[in-house]
Amino acid sequence: MLGPLLVSSDKRMDALLARATERGAIGMAIVHPTSALAISAADEAFRAGLIEPVLVGPTKRIDTAADEAGVDLNGWMCVDVEHSHEAAEQACAMVADGKVQALMKGSLHTDELLRAVLANPKVRSDRRLSHVFVFDDPAYHKLFLVTDGAVNIAPTLDHKADIVRNAVDLFAKLVCEDRPAKVAALAAVETVSPDMPATVEAAALAKMADRGQLGSCIVDGPLAFDNAISAEAAKQKEIVSAVAGDPDILMVPNLEAGNILAKQLTFLGDAESCGIVLGARVPIALTSRADGERARLLSCALAVLAGDPGRRE
Repeated sequence: MLGPLLVSSDKRMDALLARATERGAIGMAIVHPTSALAISAADEAFRAGLIEPVLVGPTKRIDTAADEAGVDLNGWMCVDVEHSHEAAEQACAMVADGKVQALMKGSLHTDELLRAVLANPKVRSDRRLSHVFVFDDPAYHKLFLVTDGAVNIAPTLDHKADIVRNAVDLFAKLVCEDRPAKVAALAAVETVSPDMPATVEAAALAKMADRGQLGSCIVDGPLAFDNAISAEAAKQKEIVSAVAGDPDILMVPNLEAGNILAKQLTFLGDAESCGIVLGARVPIALTSRADGERARLLSCALAVLAGDPGRRE
């Protein structure tokens, strides 16, 4: 059976969503959901059978947001706290106690939520936190991952190793075939230059992958974007690569590059996307105010597939 990364372009995200729905709902703490958009996203994922939402935040503001969204919260679990930082701490405590299996960012700053994750030893892990987008672009033959365009600003080589490991682990959970992930370590050029640290780090990651240090993957780099995504472009530059033209994961050199690439794919490339933060004990759906309901729903589906079924009560 082909995984959702490989079916036809008009069904790839739908296949991912269907697989998540088949898994059954997970407990998800919605952290400080004080906007109509946050409540609507939780409601849609709830009605889709993806999550059992737990709303953590100031109850009066949550009720106001629910009224604005036209969502009836009767029967929903709510945990009343006064401030957003308290909401983040309480949600992480629920993760530590096994009461929820995922987190979703509501109406608070990303760094506030992630600080609470890192502060709780039962929620953080030995891995560095990193964000992974999953993209469905009609111009490409399968779903692909982009990392990290949302959390790590200027990652070091050690950081990039964890960024790759997180993405490779997610890839393994999304596909239904036993094969290594193909990772393109992106840079501005495809040659190693001491004057461009991203190229040196990309080459180092490729060697680390060769020696089994990054999980089940093949890493090639440095590769410029065109050489990574197009086999013809790689051929024109006489690049011999097992990754060029067929990457599963694009690892960007820094946050600016990843953020620009992701937004370009979305707003100019007609690509559909969703994303989560990995590296903690549970997945974290980290949506943007610019995301539509579909992207938020798919991010919840991604959290379901990325999570550990053994954590469910």
